[in-house]
Amino acid sequence: MRMVKEILGQSVVVEAFCFDASRRCHTHQNNNKKHKISMFPSFSCSSILLPIVKRRTTFDDLISSNKSLHDGGGVTLTISASVTIKNSKEFMAMMLHYFDSFSHNTTGGDRGIIMQLVSTQIDPTTMEGKLSKRAVLDWTRELLFNGGGDSERSTHKVEFEIDSNFGFPGAITVTNKYDKEIFLETISIEGGFVEFSCNSWVQPEKVHPDKRIFFTNKACLPCDTAEGVKELRKEELRQKRGDGNGMRKVMSDRVYDYDVYNDLGNLDKGIQHVRPILGTKQHPNPRRCRTGRPPVITNEKYESCVNAFMETYVPRDEVFEGVRKEALDVERVKGVTRNLIPFIRTYITKCGVFKELLEIKNIYKRRHQVDAMNHTNEENGTLSIDVNKLFQDSFEEYFKFSTPHIISGNGGCCITDEELGRQALAGVNPLSIKRLQTFPPVSDLDPSMYGPQESALKAEHIISHLDGMSVQQAIVEKKLFILDYHDAYMPFLKGINAQEDRKAYATRTILYLTRMGTLKPIAIELSLPEGEHQQQQSKQVLTPPLDATSYWLWQLAKAHVCSNDAGVHQLVHHCVRLRTHACMEPFIIAAHRQMSVTHPIFKLLKPHMKYTLQINALARKALINGGGIIESDFSTGRYSTEIVSAAYKDWWRFDMEALPADLIRRGLAEPDRAQPLGIKLTIEDYPYANDGLLIWFALERMVRTYVNYYYHNGLMVRSDTELQGWYNEVINVGHGDHAHATWWPTLATPRDLISVLTTLIWIASVQHSAVNFGQYPLGGYVPMRPPLVKKLLPKEGDPEYKEFLEDPEGFLCSSLPNMFQTTKFLAVLNILSQHPEDEEYIGQRRDLSDWIGDPKIIEAFYDFSIELKRIEKEIEKRNKDQILRNRCGAGIPPYELLIASSGPGVTCRGVPNSIST
Repeated sequence: MRMVKEILGQSVVVEAFCFDASRRCHTHQNNNKKHKISMFPSFSCSSILLPIVKRRTTFDDLISSNKSLHDGGGVTLTISASVTIKNSKEFMAMMLHYFDSFSHNTTGGDRGIIMQLVSTQIDPTTMEGKLSKRAVLDWTRELLFNGGGDSERSTHKVEFEIDSNFGFPGAITVTNKYDKEIFLETISIEGGFVEFSCNSWVQPEKVHPDKRIFFTNKACLPCDTAEGVKELRKEELRQKRGDGNGMRKVMSDRVYDYDVYNDLGNLDKGIQHVRPILGTKQHPNPRRCRTGRPPVITNEKYESCVNAFMETYVPRDEVFEGVRKEALDVERVKGVTRNLIPFIRTYITKCGVFKELLEIKNIYKRRHQVDAMNHTNEENGTLSIDVNKLFQDSFEEYFKFSTPHIISGNGGCCITDEELGRQALAGVNPLSIKRLQTFPPVSDLDPSMYGPQESALKAEHIISHLDGMSVQQAIVEKKLFILDYHDAYMPFLKGINAQEDRKAYATRTILYLTRMGTLKPIAIELSLPEGEHQQQQSKQVLTPPLDATSYWLWQLAKAHVCSNDAGVHQLVHHCVRLRTHACMEPFIIAAHRQMSVTHPIFKLLKPHMKYTLQINALARKALINGGGIIESDFSTGRYSTEIVSAAYKDWWRFDMEALPADLIRRGLAEPDRAQPLGIKLTIEDYPYANDGLLIWFALERMVRTYVNYYYHNGLMVRSDTELQGWYNEVINVGHGDHAHATWWPTLATPRDLISVLTTLIWIASVQHSAVNFGQYPLGGYVPMRPPLVKKLLPKEGDPEYKEFLEDPEGFLCSSLPNMFQTTKFLAVLNILSQHPEDEEYIGQRRDLSDWIGDPKIIEAFYDFSIELKRIEKEIEKRNKDQILRNRCGAGIPPYELLIASSGPGVTCRGVPNSIST
């Protein structure tokens, strides 16, 4: 039991119960035929694998047993329940106001929380579910007689009156008569026979007149829904869908609906602030959550923007709360204060341009500080304290950043060839590397618009680095790989390079797989659009250096490669976040609109959808909006969203998002039944793939058990109206720009459903973690991974060439972001890489009450958690294996991004259940 609690991350886990009916007691009042039942039975905890007595049977037996004592009919029973509510500051202030009014005998009017149980059985007179009498929870008296309280949550007792033939409760309706919202956590019928895990904000009736509906915890397919709650199941979905009209109320509404990305620009500020609408034929994109904000004054196609002091609408239960919100606010303030001095130096004193790499290193805290503030005077043995130095160092250390892992093996210089290759396999972006299958590489772009498709790379550029092999032989031997950003950047380079302090190439980097299993860059192609920068060739190729001049040119070329990589990572693989954030949002919206909270698939996905809409809304407000972090800090600038849209249109496919499919697509793996996991990697030491495959197949096994438990055949999948409605809405509305794509997987069998669900959970948890939580530790040193570059490579005859020859390091530094741009960028990376204290990691489910009567499901979750612990140990073992040089060695950080567990803060490890940062 203790192990189960630890593994599943729960405070209490009770797997099986035995009910001792001998303790049942009753009181009989003949005058009004009212009976009070005590529901405090004896329980004994059994093994997780033992059969579980269904609570419905126990509840019905209890009612029937009591009813048999009275032959007259019309017997009324009183049932007690415990209601747990989270005490928000606003609500407690309101309650104290009511208490003050009550204590002065002021009439407070109709207030309280009105609750009514709904039976699974139909009332033949109304043809709706049977109802209990209304129960009222009013804290006023409790505050008056008990003095209230300031605890985080409070539990209150209410009593329901039901007829003896009421049946089993299937739902409960709640009306909030107070003036403030309440957060309702749980409602538990005395003895735990019936539980409602609500965990939702309930708005005042005057704000939302509709009764809130909560169902019992038991997972239930639509076809198994009891007659008494069928209409409530439909009504609950109707409430969440809304009517598609009007402006959504921030911090109040709980409506899930779709809209295009028409809120990224600010037309009211002028034409230069306009950004394309994403989610159109011209600019395809996944849909976002609709806010209903009014259009801009000059063009109704664009939604008005929110400013820094306004909240962006997301459904109320999606909003950050508690320690998560507090931690984010603290990091924001810290980020602002850290940027004060760099801002002053850059824009006021005009000395923010770095002149040498050492100046960039001074942004970071020293790892091993020598205590120069306190030292002993050798002559007299006294302790001397330099107060000024102490204050200065303490002040500077507050404003400095932690030293990222990426500096470890490079001494704070430029990125080495070995590190560039290692980062492609074990860095923050391990999703771009592909096996080279055609040489020279060929573009897929229209040659009439973007020039010749052929690359400038030739065999003579790389032949000397192939250990005696020909190029064709190296391709056959699977020794050549490529980072190819040519087609992603080329269509936008003219616009990018026309921006102030932005210069970029469309790069291709050829890498060779060495005998030690590491990748080494052996050629870099830098391409510009035809006709741009006439003094430069449209395509040029650089190879590893032979002298000092070629050494620094090679460093500049690698800086452009890493800048391309940083942009694609942020725009496509993560941040604006085509493959994670943006593409998951339609699946989440559709789940809330089409699947009841009681649906077993909704329950499975619920922890993997948490907070994603909120973090995406914050990104639209400050990260991917016009003039936001992405535009100001990355080379792509105002063309960032167009790059995302182009990648979505030409490259994104849901059927290729499964890890095995993605690896095979990129030529990094091939099916092989002889392998333990049925797949063979092209690069044996590929940490992201090695560790990821272990988690993928463990996740797939858990999902298979879960799906097969509820769906015994294809007919059950095809006839599930809520499930099919969800998937169809995702395809035709949420991802409507790809509605007619032939690559969408079918959803006709349990096997199809297993594949879709495994992929979704993988994206939301593991893949997002792989590209997110290493952003600061593995990408927080600008010389090695610059988000933007300000200069092209100097050519002989250029005015800058002399400057380059005289001070190549200074030229490189002047090509990088200035001090303010750097610290602002680092502050954002630091926030994005954080784990809050309340993080819930994959393998943890804090509430298993939904499956308390389904031991097979609980066993599957338990086995998955145990397997993740085993995988964690295996990863730790791999990180100590010196044969694996991409994750072990002098100055090489261990690859821990896919270790499931983590503490709070920037840890470069941990796999949360959902995309929430």
